[in-house]
Amino acid sequence: MRILIYSYNYAPEPIGIAPLMTELAEGLVARGHEVRVVTGMPNYPEREIYEGYRGKWYCTEFIKGVVIQRSYVWIRPKPNLIDRLLLEASFVITSFIHALKGDRPDVILMTAPPLPVSLPAAFLAWIHCCPIVLNLQDILPDAAIHVGFLDKKSKLAKIFKLLEKFGYRSATKISVIADGFVENLRKKGVPEEKIVQIPNWVNTEIIKPLPKEPNKFRDDHELNGKFVVMYSGNIALTQGIETVIHAAVRLRHLTDIAIVIVGEKAALEDLHREEELALKHFNFKEVTVKALEHLHLEEEKAMKQLQMYRDTCKATNIQLLPFEPRERLPEMLAAADLGLVLQRENVINFNMPSKIPVLMASGRAILASVPSNGTAASAIRESGGGIVIPPEDPGALTAAIVELYIDSDKVQKLGEKGRKYAEENYTFEKSLDRYEKLFASLQ
Repeated sequence: MRILIYSYNYAPEPIGIAPLMTELAEGLVARGHEVRVVTGMPNYPEREIYEGYRGKWYCTEFIKGVVIQRSYVWIRPKPNLIDRLLLEASFVITSFIHALKGDRPDVILMTAPPLPVSLPAAFLAWIHCCPIVLNLQDILPDAAIHVGFLDKKSKLAKIFKLLEKFGYRSATKISVIADGFVENLRKKGVPEEKIVQIPNWVNTEIIKPLPKEPNKFRDDHELNGKFVVMYSGNIALTQGIETVIHAAVRLRHLTDIAIVIVGEKAALEDLHREEELALKHFNFKEVTVKALEHLHLEEEKAMKQLQMYRDTCKATNIQLLPFEPRERLPEMLAAADLGLVLQRENVINFNMPSKIPVLMASGRAILASVPSNGTAASAIRESGGGIVIPPEDPGALTAAIVELYIDSDKVQKLGEKGRKYAEENYTFEKSLDRYEKLFASLQ
């Protein structure tokens, strides 16, 4: 088949949808299909066009058998609302022009977000008389409204709701990555027969359990001998990453625990400021009772130790690190004892973190600060590979980290269960089979 993938993100961008679409495109080529990708100039997560792509309106690359058509996008490091709208508009216009230069596809796979891409993709499908598969990674505008980025009564929210309806209506099939997405679409009147559930995948041959020590990532960042709690990935409105900062401040008395956050540079700068504020305002007497109980210390004795630590210790237990090259990901994941998954309390059935399959495949236990009735919590509970605690609650996060720090056997068992679940449910070959079968059914 001739398959056109319409995706805003693609390699060499290291996180999010880009690695998934890159693996899918290259996997389909390996099975004998012709794959063309329409995408933007690489810019994520730094929100700056990568070196080698700057100053260009268009370029075409041929990498690992995939034809990649890139087009200009309006991008700013710290975008305001106007910048975001210009980003969407620029990609819609420039990508469509480039997409016209190519053979007629047998099927178009379009990823969302962004929602406005449904317009050029639908027009292209109409010109070529071919089906569209809409791949939903997040459900917009629900996510933007729930995290407060969009006022649900605003004109812009109404426009995005219209785009959402148009995207669902124009798609021949809609592939979703979690149960909660299915429920969301049903409530919006999307026909059952239009929805296909295909979870995101992970290459379990590359992402696999590796020794915690020796480990170059640990060596590079002086983490040997530490209990490492790691968050790696996008730092956005849906995460509530500041919860980790406030929990880390509460854990400063436990010098064997290191909190490592790996993300984009601009977001890390904001977290530095958040840490300074948290330290300034934190009252050590507010350390959670649960944490003290797990430490088996009488409160008076614990308070004296904490007071002494506050007065004498100048070091921080938080490391804020920039993204590593994609090829170092297995090593970085192996450096952790615990992998964090974070969501705000109002993120329920319109977001499914792609890091969940990755953490499971790495054989590392998951600590999920997420809504108990959300898609992420459901996946983690089903796998048995982690524990779920209330979101946006530094006290609960502190207590859970201490509990797992003490119980190394539990950490190991959670990691083993997660790995087994990933091998049974999230392998790349299984997902590739499902997409290939879906595309073939539309011919």
